[in-house]
Amino acid sequence: MTDHHRTAPAATGGTSDSADRHKLLRPVLWLVLIVSAVINGTMSIAGQNVFVSGGFGLITLAAAVGLVVHHYRHRA
Repeated sequence: MTDHHRTAPAATGGTSDSADRHKLLRPVLWLVLIVSAVINGTMSIAGQNVFVSGGFGLITLAAAVGLVVHHYRHRA
């Protein structure tokens, strides 16, 4: 009888592609977090448009949430 809940890795090595994406996601999220936080702070200090600063604040928040979710999904 076939177990539909068990998945076997593909013979072509398809799992390494997924693992590479997970390894790349965290540094990209960190980069987005740092860059958007710096731009958000710069816009706030310079007194630029509040909506632009708020937009970068939302991007910063989304990157932080993404890092937390990534951490909890991939912890051992």
